Amino acid sequence: MLDTADLPRFACPDWWERIQAGQTPMPDVPLNREKAAKALAFFNRLRLPDVPGTPPLSEACGEWFRDILCAFLASEDPDTKQRLVWELLCMVPKKNSKTTYVAALGLTALFMEEAPNRQMLLVAPSQNISERCFDQAQGMIRLDPKLDAIFKVQDHLKCITRNKTGTQLNVKTFDTSIVTGEIPILTIIDELHELGKKAKAAAVMQQIRGGGITKQRGRVLMITTQSDEPPAGIWRTELDKARKIRDGKGGASPIMLPVLYEYPVAKQLDQDFWRNPKNWDLVLPNMGLSIDRQAIVDDYENNGKVNKETEQIWASQHLNIEIGVGLGGDGWSGALHWMSCVDSSLTGLDALLKRSEVCTIGIDWGGADDLAALYVIGRETGTKRWLGWGKAWARPSVFEQRKSIAPRLREFEEARDLIIAQSGEEQAASAAAICRMVADSGLLPEAGGIGLDSAGVALLLDALEEEKLEQPLVQAVTQGWKLQTAISSVPLKLEDRRFLHGDQSIMAWSVGNAKQTLKGSNYVVTKEVSGAAKIDLLMAMFNAAMLMFLNPEAKREPSYQMIFVG
Repeated sequence: MLDTADLPRFACPDWWERIQAGQTPMPDVPLNREKAAKALAFFNRLRLPDVPGTPPLSEACGEWFRDILCAFLASEDPDTKQRLVWELLCMVPKKNSKTTYVAALGLTALFMEEAPNRQMLLVAPSQNISERCFDQAQGMIRLDPKLDAIFKVQDHLKCITRNKTGTQLNVKTFDTSIVTGEIPILTIIDELHELGKKAKAAAVMQQIRGGGITKQRGRVLMITTQSDEPPAGIWRTELDKARKIRDGKGGASPIMLPVLYEYPVAKQLDQDFWRNPKNWDLVLPNMGLSIDRQAIVDDYENNGKVNKETEQIWASQHLNIEIGVGLGGDGWSGALHWMSCVDSSLTGLDALLKRSEVCTIGIDWGGADDLAALYVIGRETGTKRWLGWGKAWARPSVFEQRKSIAPRLREFEEARDLIIAQSGEEQAASAAAICRMVADSGLLPEAGGIGLDSAGVALLLDALEEEKLEQPLVQAVTQGWKLQTAISSVPLKLEDRRFLHGDQSIMAWSVGNAKQTLKGSNYVVTKEVSGAAKIDLLMAMFNAAMLMFLNPEAKREPSYQMIFVG
């Protein structure tokens, strides 16, 4: 193992080596040994109520979860004697008994807590999962007469109370009012990735965390599989945070301990690797316990391999293969390299303009139920690298017509990458204003500086004309197979890091949604294949790229008198 003495708290750079060695992918956490022993003794005596013979967890639980139990309930700084782990995020594939184990952990925490009349929550994204959690917990109690005397079970309320203290563990289904008026000292969230699909989930998480900012403080344990869609919303936020902490980039003293059972990106991209059942044990810590080796192989062969879509979903759920950027398949080839081309200093349009010698703008316009998008590509002074930044617009009708992506759109709005416009005129005027800002910088060429799909752009052309932006500066970019140069050449620039961007989540989402198909001898990426309201920014980027491939020269020497915060 690496010497972690000088690493930031909870950093685990050797996580993959630990997984390969059959160990839990987390750093060694200092413990209060007495608390840890007490927690383990209670946890191990609990019995599985839905397994023949009702075996105790001492036999039926993998060591990986006992490591999590001790770290979460008994961490302690050896010098200050204060708790270290206030939050824990565990990502582990399906069928590893996570719902059963967190029910047992909740009971253990309730037994360990000596503070009177406190509130604990076990939150599930659906009624079925919350009922499963509660059934497991109450079933464990009723199998042991001693526990039946320690706890009071109220089935109709999904509430378990420790008689000695009055502190309660409530099992609840997620909704936006779940923590109203409550100050939980401990919250367990099962299947966190499902909350990424729910509107206002981030606000609820803030309530849960805010309720814990008391003298007593509150703890949060999140356990989940990977999402069966590209990670979004609160799930994207928490997953990114956990990975940064694990990789030593999450600050000096984070409070979240990441435990992520996943393959490195290179292995996720190597389909021969993850399709080989010999490598599945690495991310399935309960193999041989709750998971039967032959059964999961049979499931993959008979169900997971039916087609590409079912295989991606199967792999995301059973192997934690992330869908979206970096998954190959029939996605746009540039997606493989998108996240490796992040330049954190590209914080907005102004930062891009200051580094560029010339710019082009691509626009992809949409109707009332679609997104509209604008993308700026700058050619960096000196290096000639491309720099990218985008902005999108949506009207309120999009949220009604495309409810499945509404939570993601709200996330993008919060990040200021998406503007909600009340009308087509407002949308067009906003986009034209950005074009005028770039034009005022002097970085657009005389001709071919603003490229757009000619369909449905009457309002936009009017708005551009109001800003005195017309032909030959504004030009139509032919779509379909004629975008082949951008579709095939931009990935080569990304591969060599000759195209950098500022890591806008809406752009990563668009890139991850794109499907690439071969028509004749040309690759095409179209909304018809990829889905409307999902790849608009990518299409705008292709339009800007087609103009930049013409090797334009700026109209005049750059001027940076204006300031634009992107």
